[in-house]
Amino acid sequence: MALTQWVEREGDRPVPRGHSEEITVNSEPVTVKLGVWTSNTKSRRDRLGADQLAALAELGMDWARPVTVPQAVPDSLWSPLAP
Repeated sequence: MALTQWVEREGDRPVPRGHSEEITVNSEPVTVKLGVWTSNTKSRRDRLGADQLAALAELGMDWARPVTVPQAVPDSLWSPLAP
């Protein structure tokens, strides 16, 4: 909820580590240390499930996207440039 609120307001701007976001839970204001949460979540991303990573990636967290390894070009598709 706090990250969604940040993204809606700030777009793809990174969350500063010291940033706190106020959200409403059960009609009560709650302050979330969003910068710390984001930093900790990023550093522990290897412990997150695929659905959690997908949700974070959908909100624009590039570090939550799957890593793609570039594939080598097969020799049959490679032709050196003629002089």
